[in-house]
Amino acid sequence: MLLTRKRRRAVIAGVVTVATAALGIGLSTQFASAQTTLRGAADELGIDIGVAVNDSLLQNNQAYRDLIAREFNSVTAENGMKMESVQPSQGSFNFSQGDRLVAFAQQNDMTVHGHTLVWHNQSPGWIQNLSGTAMRQAMENHITTTMNHWEGDVATWDVVNEVVSDSNGQMRDSFWLRAMGEDYIQWAFEAARAADPGADLYMNDYSIDGINAKSDRYYQMAQELVAQDLLDGMGFQAHLILGQVPGNMEQNLQRFVDLGLKVRITELDIRIEMPATQQELEQQAQDFQRVTEICAGLADCSGVTVWGVRDGDSWVPGVFPGYGAPLLFNDSNQPKPAYYGALEGLGGDGSEEPPTTEEPTTTPPPTGDGDCTAEIDVVNDWGSGWQGNVLITADSGAVNGWTLNWTWPSGQSITSSWNAQVSSSGSSVTASDVGWNANIAAGQTVNAWGFVGSGSSASPQVTCTAA
Repeated sequence: MLLTRKRRRAVIAGVVTVATAALGIGLSTQFASAQTTLRGAADELGIDIGVAVNDSLLQNNQAYRDLIAREFNSVTAENGMKMESVQPSQGSFNFSQGDRLVAFAQQNDMTVHGHTLVWHNQSPGWIQNLSGTAMRQAMENHITTTMNHWEGDVATWDVVNEVVSDSNGQMRDSFWLRAMGEDYIQWAFEAARAADPGADLYMNDYSIDGINAKSDRYYQMAQELVAQDLLDGMGFQAHLILGQVPGNMEQNLQRFVDLGLKVRITELDIRIEMPATQQELEQQAQDFQRVTEICAGLADCSGVTVWGVRDGDSWVPGVFPGYGAPLLFNDSNQPKPAYYGALEGLGGDGSEEPPTTEEPTTTPPPTGDGDCTAEIDVVNDWGSGWQGNVLITADSGAVNGWTLNWTWPSGQSITSSWNAQVSSSGSSVTASDVGWNANIAAGQTVNAWGFVGSGSSASPQVTCTAA
């Protein structure tokens, strides 16, 4: 069932979420008043406050699910609706990750923003090797089959993603462009409009938050697509650097609104050069407040989506070495100053503490007595490299130190890492905690550390030894 902003506006903030049998979710969290949660404040405005969701954590981390259900009314699949996940081989569709997210959203009264149908990255090799008519048919079939599957369940779609280059507003030299020319963008929107006439269709990109050559090119393209009734909205990713919210961001978004479009902040994060100081965290709060205020003040801003829940879930450290802390919550699920900035930007009351979704953290005993398990979660694969996050679970008791070991299957290696001491010998890898992330409560799963790998992505079996 499609959840509209009008319907969400009528939802009472004290609704208790329904258990999700398929995911083993039994949420006991009650949504707090509109004045003390992001979700409540956004519902009062009738807009989305969304978050990118990691499928592995959604399945395995109760606190992660509870936090999303409490604070957000919209979700976007971090990777599970991209082409490499949905159609890894031609004609073989796998909707399992997206289905889990849709089920979670429906049972917690959330909308789903679809990301993404046509992108030069995270597209399987089989489609990149096609040309001309064959590629067009494959692209249109992917759009039609994917949107038909989630018709009525996904309210909005990024139809094309990052189709303009960073240089002078030229079209990105992607395999799509080389095989089909610029018309592929119009063809993609025509297929999407036919597949699900009820869904809002967006273009989406980064570095277009202010007025510049790149956003000017999108403005030109938007005019052409609006004239053909093919475009409903424009997505601004807003992967920002601390203190660099564009001064003309509101003016930029307004000109797209003036075309009759909705606008949406789709992938918001604000990265800080590490280690972050308290002063920088306060500046980050002001930046988040400014961005959410811009959306809240525009009549046709459909919402703001933050690209990840907790700092440790973010893609930023793997792609921008030396930068981090870009999100609203720390790795203990506690709100940062940025959270309160975003809340105030939405008109909420940042003076009160939000409710918690877990028992208060207690200091673990001096020595741990538990066992642990671990797994590598592939969160981003850009062909020449990939990012992995390492999830560690404390099993029978508290863990107060951990060491991991695994063997790469096909010549992979770690080129950079964060939040762990890592050593390698041939294909064998050993990693251990760095002190502050040593303690894991019994039954808790944490996103302990991450790395950038070379070669093809892999998830070998990991042995976890607790101290």
